[in-house]
Amino acid sequence: MKEYAYIPKEGNLPPVLKDLPILKNFEEKHLNIILYSSYFLECDPEDCFIEEGTTDSRMYVLLTGTIRVEKNGEVLTRTDVPGELFGEIAAFNAESRSASVIAETHSLLLVVDQKFLQEIKPVRDNGSFYAAVYGFLAKIMASRLKATSGELARVEKELEETKAALAEYQEGVA
Repeated sequence: MKEYAYIPKEGNLPPVLKDLPILKNFEEKHLNIILYSSYFLECDPEDCFIEEGTTDSRMYVLLTGTIRVEKNGEVLTRTDVPGELFGEIAAFNAESRSASVIAETHSLLLVVDQKFLQEIKPVRDNGSFYAAVYGFLAKIMASRLKATSGELARVEKELEETKAALAEYQEGVA
């Protein structure tokens, strides 16, 4: 893995960042502050950039490449969608990472260090900025919760159908 400093020029986003939906949610003044606390991370295949069980304050935005999320060594999901956010729960608390995130292909990520961000822009003095950041993160988390709830409902229905089919089968055998 290689880290590269990102030195933003106000109002002049590089092409890799320009079209990311995640960054379009912020006013320019807020976006400049976020980018000032960021750096690029270049990963080779199989580089693990979030390790399950560790604690840190960084959030990651996928710019290019494909990554996978694993929990206890089991693959939960894969994505190659530019703008996908990982590690956002670190912005809310200091809990350990619940899963590992690993590059499957050569990948480039934007890394936002929440601790550094809070050092340069203290929470107590910048309520409107953090309201925007946390509001945005809440939207992402609500969207993920909705998708997870939908998947859980689908699996519960499938389980009930399987139980009913099994009960019918057992009645027919008996």
